[in-house]
Amino acid sequence: MPHAIVIGSGFAGLTAAASLARKGYKVTVLEKNTEPGGRARTWSEQGFTFDMGPSFYWMPEVFVRFFNAMGERVQDHYKLERLDPSYSVVFGPGEKWAIPADPIALRAFFDSKEKGAGAQLDRFLAEAKLKYDLGMGELVYRPSLSWGEYMHPGLIGGLLKTKVFRSLRKHVQAHFNDAKLRLLMEFPVLFLGAAPQNTPALYSLMNYADMELGTWYPMGGMGKVVDAFVRVAEKQGATIRCGLPVKRIVVENGKAVGVETSEGVLKADIVVAGADYHHVDQELMPEEARGYNKDYWSKRTMAPSGLLFYLGFDRRLPDLEHHTLFFDESLDAHSAEIYDNPAWPSKPLFYTSCASKTDPSVAPEGKENMVILIPIAPGLDDRDETRERYYNVVMERLGKHLGFDPRPHVVVKRSYSINDLKQDYNAFRGNAYGMANTIMQTGPLRPSMKSRKVKGLYYTGQLTVPGPGVPPAIISGEVVADLIEKEYAPKPIKA
Repeated sequence: MPHAIVIGSGFAGLTAAASLARKGYKVTVLEKNTEPGGRARTWSEQGFTFDMGPSFYWMPEVFVRFFNAMGERVQDHYKLERLDPSYSVVFGPGEKWAIPADPIALRAFFDSKEKGAGAQLDRFLAEAKLKYDLGMGELVYRPSLSWGEYMHPGLIGGLLKTKVFRSLRKHVQAHFNDAKLRLLMEFPVLFLGAAPQNTPALYSLMNYADMELGTWYPMGGMGKVVDAFVRVAEKQGATIRCGLPVKRIVVENGKAVGVETSEGVLKADIVVAGADYHHVDQELMPEEARGYNKDYWSKRTMAPSGLLFYLGFDRRLPDLEHHTLFFDESLDAHSAEIYDNPAWPSKPLFYTSCASKTDPSVAPEGKENMVILIPIAPGLDDRDETRERYYNVVMERLGKHLGFDPRPHVVVKRSYSINDLKQDYNAFRGNAYGMANTIMQTGPLRPSMKSRKVKGLYYTGQLTVPGPGVPPAIISGEVVADLIEKEYAPKPIKA
């Protein structure tokens, strides 16, 4: 059996490992941290459990597809709950929208905010479904090594049926007049890496994922999903070794032949880099074998980083949902300080996740857990005093919503930002979500899934195709495994 070494145990790495093992490869996963999961790790303290990274469970069919391909079922590994409301949006003190999960209730809600908006939502989501079906059926399950992969009538015809290339903002404005409804429709693309006015309308498919497919929660947290992926990968035959960072990829005669760790060189026929692409390309590869130069990387547009706070409270917090978006300041001003003129935000938007609203297992009885996320530009100067200043800014605004100062009730507190992302994940410029999905960083214009210089070296994850997010990471792992099988098919064992 060919031996494939997978660097990194995030969702992309675990998916690639499980898929390759099922195809008949010997697979070893090497993880630098002491536990698997990458950005989807969990942290526990004093009876509180926090998802350190992703907290939205969207596109459930992507997870179903993966487990079914492994001969497994999602429901045998973790329990999913659909959230209703899906999330809430706070526009200021006393003004909160709870977004219904039920389609009929959602349309009535839109009508209550703007006459005729329910019918407009139907039209908007009908086109968004076409884009979603097109994207998930024709676009994302391709390695994107060349534009030729997309040159067929079904895809081109589908693109012509929808508005794809105008901005998402203009697309939303063509359907809704109410400013707050427009903000609501722009929200799902915030973490793709560009402002709504610079994001292609193709990504209205995210609204379909949000409003039609729903927001879900795996009981126990996203860590339970990681545990399931680990079990499946190991069941398929993959070996996962944690606490073993890779120092370099060994290249001989233009081919990846293994990796060097603190335990010496581990030989391999194939190397799959699920770690940060920039780190692998610029720090683990010999200079002459690097796929891209420093100038290339300096010109990449990265998706946001984040300042996060993991907080445990000694009481329950009223008037908050499982997911709450605080849009009580200007989205455009905050976006400009992420994408146009990178700086610490003057009046930040932020998001809170209180998983204990749904799941009593993640906090002691009568107490609340909360994760706060402030999206920020990658590469900023990250200092403890800056973190503390933003902690107080956010807590004061949270206090206005709650009607009391929550700070005296905090019994567990941890911050996490750019420096931690660099330290824990070798994240380029401390990014949290990978590389932005802009027009000029789509498909073959993203860093290649297959090394152009080194045979047997492949990449997976959110800096290559298809892009940021947990479902795209899972898809990326599946696609790279299929690509490897085409080029390095395991040879049948002779009797």
